[in-house]
Amino acid sequence: MTLVDLSHALEEGVETYPGFPTPTMNHFISFEDSKEMAADGIVFAIDDIRLIGGSSTYMDAPRHFLPEGGDVASIPLEKTFDLPLVVVSAPADGRRELLPEDFAGLELAGAAVLIRTGWDARWATPEYVVGSPFLGGAAAAMLVEAGVTLVGIDAVLIDDVEDGPLPTRPAHSTLLAAGLPIVENLRGLAALPETGARFFAVPAAVKGVGSFPVRAFAAVQSGPGE
Repeated sequence: MTLVDLSHALEEGVETYPGFPTPTMNHFISFEDSKEMAADGIVFAIDDIRLIGGSSTYMDAPRHFLPEGGDVASIPLEKTFDLPLVVVSAPADGRRELLPEDFAGLELAGAAVLIRTGWDARWATPEYVVGSPFLGGAAAAMLVEAGVTLVGIDAVLIDDVEDGPLPTRPAHSTLLAAGLPIVENLRGLAALPETGARFFAVPAAVKGVGSFPVRAFAAVQSGPGE
């Protein structure tokens, strides 16, 4: 079994979305401070980390779009842990919107469906938030009907990032209303097979918020002799 890390690291000053605050990291208690708080030769640090929920690779809960929806702490572990994985690539012809037919013939029930766009190669550059492929509203409704467990993408949004100044966000609205977690800003999906791997992305049990970072990864079965 090979584990493949699918998360961008949380880094101070790295912007996830234009205009959103970036993470900051400082010592609440520094190693130097701690010298007066413990026995001789013992030092420690306690870190002060400030970030918004939608930082780096993160999961959206229903509360992200629905005022009365479940928060991150309410997401069942069964929807985040050891899920059968289906990886679907964005259309090779340059079409940005994924349609229901792009998922035809796949075993979707119970699966974590991850959309591979290749946009993770642009992470932390201005090009990352321009023109990425996205899940269309019709495809989102089809995934709900098919009984998927979770949906993710290796781009800044599951919806169209260029949907105008007053975006409609049909994929978010449809998936979250059905109680499906969404994971955005994944990376490394090119290293995964289309089927056969297992997916994990567990957030901290944070109450009252709609999004929070995750450490996403996949377990890929090694072949004979590997």
